[in-house]
Amino acid sequence: MTAYVPEINERDLKKIVLAVQQLAAGRSNAVGTVTLATGAATTVVTTRTGTCAPGSVPILVPTTANAATEFGAGTWYISAVANDTFTITHVNSATTGRTFLYAIHG
Repeated sequence: MTAYVPEINERDLKKIVLAVQQLAAGRSNAVGTVTLATGAATTVVTTRTGTCAPGSVPILVPTTANAATEFGAGTWYISAVANDTFTITHVNSATTGRTFLYAIHG
């Protein structure tokens, strides 16, 4: 399997050093927020370019009561991971506000 490597155009050494320092401090731009789609059994999340690829692990944390209920019921899972996207399969529900924070590892 070949890893996905985005094209890097940054030439400013100070920006590169700052980015490495921030990664070492635990910061990353591979994060976001997603609300599960209502009336559908999947939600596709489009991530920032280069932050998600096959082999990456999206980690979700509920931020609302409805998301916590979904999380606790165990009725969702990450069904696909690709370049710059991942898919969450979940209950097809009319419940709104199932919002999660996500971080992508790897």
